[in-house]
Amino acid sequence: MIKLLFILSFSSVVFVLLCNYWIVYSTRSRSYFSVDKLPSNDVALVLGTSRGSEGGKVNLYFKYRMEATALLFKEGKIKYIILSGNNDSEYYNEPLDMQKALLDLGIPEEVMTLDYAGFRTFDSVIRCKQVFNQESFTIISQNFHNARALYIAHHEGINAIAFAAQDVPKGYSFRTLIREYLARPKAVLDVHFMRPEADLETNREIKRKKKP
Repeated sequence: MIKLLFILSFSSVVFVLLCNYWIVYSTRSRSYFSVDKLPSNDVALVLGTSRGSEGGKVNLYFKYRMEATALLFKEGKIKYIILSGNNDSEYYNEPLDMQKALLDLGIPEEVMTLDYAGFRTFDSVIRCKQVFNQESFTIISQNFHNARALYIAHHEGINAIAFAAQDVPKGYSFRTLIREYLARPKAVLDVHFMRPEADLETNREIKRKKKP
């Protein structure tokens, strides 16, 4: 039993490491860090995250993604923006938060489409193709996140590239990096084996309750 547990543990570690290496390596040619070198696309898919961090401060992942999105729009690298994130309760609405932030940065409301059912990166990518009928678009998030989104897109027959928003300072969120390290093997399993079904019908905002 001890030997079996050791073999299983060792195999799991190897699998996680290989998945992380392969996802990063296989998508690096479609990842861009320079606005000048980034090819233009009509549509951008912005991956959601919470606006606030623990302690009530602004989440830097969110802040930098919104700034990157506004920059690409103003530089003419994108024309339309799909804001895809989690809205699984009336008190939490990533797409609406992203829209408000981009409005503050001078982006017109009419170029933005809100996807309220981007519960996971897998859902956001699949829905961008099957719900919003986009097969060629620019993904916007931090570089570590883009690799996984690009991997999913590539294996779903989507012609996607990615622009890396400014990264956060080292040590800012160790938990986020660990979560991403474990999410990549999950993406491999989803793409090649599990094939989970994204919600391809729902795209309605869960209304917030009015304050009395």
